[in-house]
Amino acid sequence: MTTKPVIGISTYLTDAKWDHWTAQRAVLLPERYPLLVRAAGGVAFMLPPDAPELAPEVVARLDGLVIAGGPDVNPALYGAQPHPQTRACAPERDLWEAALLRAALAARLPLLGVCRGMQLLNVVCGGSLIQHLDQVELHLGKADRYGEHAVRPVPGTLLGELLPEESTVVPAYHHQGVERLGEGLTVGALAEDGTIEAVEGTGFTLGVQWHPEQGADLRVMQALIRAAAAKPAPAELLPTRG
Repeated sequence: MTTKPVIGISTYLTDAKWDHWTAQRAVLLPERYPLLVRAAGGVAFMLPPDAPELAPEVVARLDGLVIAGGPDVNPALYGAQPHPQTRACAPERDLWEAALLRAALAARLPLLGVCRGMQLLNVVCGGSLIQHLDQVELHLGKADRYGEHAVRPVPGTLLGELLPEESTVVPAYHHQGVERLGEGLTVGALAEDGTIEAVEGTGFTLGVQWHPEQGADLRVMQALIRAAAAKPAPAELLPTRG
């Protein structure tokens, strides 16, 4: 029997209210993330912030990893002082997701970073971030919805193969971007103003600055699912010969 790849998705940790309950600490994830994973052929597992030392054990149980979008990465992680527009309010996520990324990179686990996830991937690899883009209006939507803008995939890259058209319009909502590219990463796509819109590394290591879960294009997630399906099973899970 063929089993669907298991894709772990990082989550928010924040105060929330529902039904008659007052505000409580809650693990949250926009529904569009698991819906995109399912539509692309995978099974979605939520990964709430946990002790960073547990990340290798968690990664070992996954076929693929998605680091979701969210608040700004703490600039202290790349040796910078906060910009007045920086809103770094997720210390648990910073530590947990950085540990997940390091464990996934070490294990060569197929991974996809979305928006904040791409930025944190760049930071984990030794890069830095622009904390507030000059032409920020191009990359931001309205307060209650995502914006849209064109990106140009770089020919000859993984993303260039997945999105072979000269340019494509993507849903986006971000005010930060890549400054110094992390070690071992290459640029996979650019916006009209030169902002780096995708980075990629060894194997299936991909970060996109936009939000695939907010659109109808399944190609990026389908590629992650294909890579996850091709991942060798851990030795302890392989069938034994009698």
